[in-house]
Amino acid sequence: MSARKTERLLNLFIMLLVQQRYVPKARIREILYPSQTEDAFERMFDRDKEELRSLGVPVEVGYLDAYFEDEVGYRIRPDELALPEIDLAPDEAAVVGLAGRVWQHATLAQATSDALRKLAAAEVPLDRGNLDVVEPLISAEEPAFDALWQAAQERRPVVFEYRRAGSTQSSTRHLQPWGVLRSSGRWYVVGYDTDRGAERVFRLSRIVGTARLLGQPGAYQVPPGTDIREVATRLAPPTADCEEISVLVRQGAGHGLRRMASEAQPGVRGPDGAAEWDRLRLSGDPQAMADEVLTYGPHAWVESPPALQALVRDRLRALVGGGS
Repeated sequence: MSARKTERLLNLFIMLLVQQRYVPKARIREILYPSQTEDAFERMFDRDKEELRSLGVPVEVGYLDAYFEDEVGYRIRPDELALPEIDLAPDEAAVVGLAGRVWQHATLAQATSDALRKLAAAEVPLDRGNLDVVEPLISAEEPAFDALWQAAQERRPVVFEYRRAGSTQSSTRHLQPWGVLRSSGRWYVVGYDTDRGAERVFRLSRIVGTARLLGQPGAYQVPPGTDIREVATRLAPPTADCEEISVLVRQGAGHGLRRMASEAQPGVRGPDGAAEWDRLRLSGDPQAMADEVLTYGPHAWVESPPALQALVRDRLRALVGGGS
């Protein structure tokens, strides 16, 4: 996928997310597709809408006038974006799915800032508060992240050295990346291992050094209907240090935690005494889950296990410079 298409998808995603009303098709064309003929615009816009929808982004269609059904518009409702399972599926997953989630990562932060600046310059009304739905508080520090993010966009094979859990030796792996996703505080890449001729999932923190891109863009296709989160869940080996975790989250918040939860109990009384919290049951590594919980600030509170409570408390103290 070209950088131009990546930018266009990201711009469309943000344009439809940051406005309260439906955006007319003519306005979308004027701002995002100004050099296209009418026929070319229709084709590109239809493809872009479907690609966003394939990633779990609910692009909604509605009438601009409640009394006259003569002109349609488009929008992305933040409340609906937050609730469904949003899988980082093939191709643009790293752009659309990660753009908000990895705001602190330099490459994506710049892309998102550029998109907002262009929309503002075009006098598009922006409600930046809607961007909070993607909670841009997660970093991506693994050296291989950039190459895998790019490879998933452009459909380019990669080669890297990988060290399995419990091993002191690394092995060379060749992968056609389908997408990158985050789970329980860790980053993973899912794709087709050409050496083994099968689907595989790799944890980025176990990649030794950086990944190297091979070949030209468009070198392979992702199998239709691929759900990379399902693939990752199916292939990921059981983790010995997983524990049962109970977290309270404010109603309307903690959407990433909700997607990982196996059970949710609504209307629970929270640490502030109000019955406006939900109890989530999860399973994960406390070390990794501490980072995940911290991204939600005062909207998440750990009930158990005590080890996770201590980790969150210690990291909060470190953030404010120590103290008791």
